Amino acid sequence: MYKYLFLLFGLFALVPDQRPTLYIIGDSTVKNGKGKGDGNLWGWGSFLDQSFDTTQLAVRNYALGGRSSRTFITEGHWDKVLSQLKPGDYVIMQFGHNDGGPLDDTARARGTIKGIGEDSSNIYNPILKKNETVHTYGWYMRKYVTDAKAKGATAIICSPIPRNMFKDGKVLRANNDYGGWAQQTATATGARFIDLNAIIADQYDRLGPDKVKDFFPGDHTHTNEAGAKLNANAVVTGLRQINGLILTRYLKP
Repeated sequence: MYKYLFLLFGLFALVPDQRPTLYIIGDSTVKNGKGKGDGNLWGWGSFLDQSFDTTQLAVRNYALGGRSSRTFITEGHWDKVLSQLKPGDYVIMQFGHNDGGPLDDTARARGTIKGIGEDSSNIYNPILKKNETVHTYGWYMRKYVTDAKAKGATAIICSPIPRNMFKDGKVLRANNDYGGWAQQTATATGARFIDLNAIIADQYDRLGPDKVKDFFPGDHTHTNEAGAKLNANAVVTGLRQINGLILTRYLKP
């Protein structure tokens, strides 16, 4: 009897998961380290699944610390996600915190050209040890959307979470750089958009700098568990604001 039960369970294990999947991609503010809270640091992607009925929707966090919109592609991480995408899946993305660095420094070479245009620069990448054409932030973000749509998936762009940086009692926002460029890219490509920067900044303004600093144990960018959960809830708020998004059907009441 046990032999037949074992074979039956083995057959079930071979059946592909038919649930739609929400793939999360981004940098360390989305998944810090291995996503286990090392150093008391967490990204919001580690808690997003708690808001969904995961018996109906699979949630997979592929975000990786230190990556920009460029290096998540050039290092092959996007290909790993893309190879699994199927019609009916979702990709939610947040990049920008690491895009402002140099294009070809010997430490990381992860920067992108500012803006959303078609500008490019030919460089020698000292990390990958090969020539590379570097594009704008918007160019890479458009690639994610185009690739996801080609697989029948829905692309959702988030503007990057705000840093713990205040001026005159108000948190600094990203309207004029990566936050604005993220929104412009979503508009141009037809991707869904969450103004995560604004949703969280509004909450930070209400809380004030003294309370917000408790979310940032080490620097002005990376959050602790409480800060990451606040950010994850802000993502859910943004999802609920998108009209006609089928993904919200899987959210818990």
